[in-house]
This record gives sequence, structure tokens and C-alpha cells, in this order.
Amino acid sequence: MLGMTIAEKCILRPRITPVSDMANSILKKAAAIISILFHPLLMVTYMTALLLVINPYQFGVFSIVEQWKLLLLVFMSTFAMPAFAVVLMRALNMISSFEMPDPKERIGPYIITGVFYMWMFINFKHNAGIPKTLTIGMLGATIGLFANFFFNNFTKVSAHAAGIGGLVGVAAVNYLYFNFDTFTLHLGGLGLFEISTSFVLVLLILLAGIVGTARLVLNAHTPGQLYGGFFIGVTSQIVALLLLT
Repeated sequence: MLGMTIAEKCILRPRITPVSDMANSILKKAAAIISILFHPLLMVTYMTALLLVINPYQFGVFSIVEQWKLLLLVFMSTFAMPAFAVVLMRALNMISSFEMPDPKERIGPYIITGVFYMWMFINFKHNAGIPKTLTIGMLGATIGLFANFFFNNFTKVSAHAAGIGGLVGVAAVNYLYFNFDTFTLHLGGLGLFEISTSFVLVLLILLAGIVGTARLVLNAHTPGQLYGGFFIGVTSQIVALLLLT
């Protein structure tokens, strides 16, 4: 061992991973999980669930559980089927990856998803059992999707930011326009909790910041692309409100 060169000693010595590398790896994994949990295609399902929690009575029920069929329909139509179409496009090599780094690759998925969103909006609009709040939210999500599709031809806009921005817009519309100030949350054995809708709005804004940070950590977008997407999401809900009221 005494006669070994420095290079030989370095080869035998186990490599120690710096703490910063481990932290970055954990941070990127957390960012990837957040990006999956708050995928843009899931936002309409979350929006429906949010409206059911805030005021289930507008749906003619007393709790969100009683409208599980509606939630399943929304999930299948706005997430499962568009996602299956994207998977099929990847299998046929119509797109290079699920991240679709080239904006041109996003044209097909945007059109397919837009068709499903339009179908859902039309069904909601002509269904007396669907409250106006959900119809407005669905129209806002559709407008936001096509706005992203339009700007996608010129620049890359964050669909994640647009999705979470739309959710923030829905909460803001229900709080400021429909005057849903508070709602009661049933937590079984824990009892009933009176929650302010403004508190939910603040939480969603914080969540939007977390999602945006996750996209930055993954180097998926620039700050400008995130701000643009968030603006589209919120504005689309306001436009939908003006169109349907």
C-alpha cells in the first residue's frame, strides 16, 4: 500500500457522493412527483371535486361521495382518454417523448384534448343537473387549453401553470362572484369544520407557486413561460364567467 501511486489510491477509495448532489436528486424527484400529481389534464377533475366540496348542494347532494359517478365521468373524459391518446401517439412515434419538448409535437395532443373538453362543456351546458359554476369552470378550462394551443405556435407556454391557474381562477370566481364565503367540511370522527373559501384561494395560490417551482427545478420552463401560463389559466376563467353570465 505504501508503494501505491496517488491515482491507484483514488481508484480503490470509494467515491463519496456530495451532500449537495443528494439534495438535488431528492429535490428533482419531489419536483417530478409534484408535476405528475398536478398534471394539466387532472385539473378539471380537481376543479369538479373542489366545487363539490365547497357547495355540494348546488349538485343536489349532501356530500362529494354522492356524486362519484360525475367525478369518474370527468376523470375519464378529461384525463384518461386524452392521456391514452397521447400514449398511443408515443407508441406510433408521432411524438418523441411524453414531455414533448418540441412545441410542434404538442399540436396533436392539444387538438385531441380540446375535442374532449368541448364535448364535456356542451354536455354540461345542456344538462340541468350541472350547476352553472361547473359549466363556467369547464368553459374556462376549454378556453385556456385553446389559448395555450394558440400561443404554442409562437412560444412555449407552461400547461402546468395554466392548469393550476385555472384552478385558482375557479376558486376566485366562486368566492368573489358567487359569494361562497364559507363551507362545512365533514371529516367523519374528527367532526365538522367551517372553512373560509378565501383560505382555500390562498392555499391554491401557494400551491401554484409550488407547482411553478417544481417546473423550474426540472428545467421544464422559464419564469416567463410559467407567468404566461398562469395568466392564461386565471384569465380564461374570468372570460368564461363573462360569457355565461
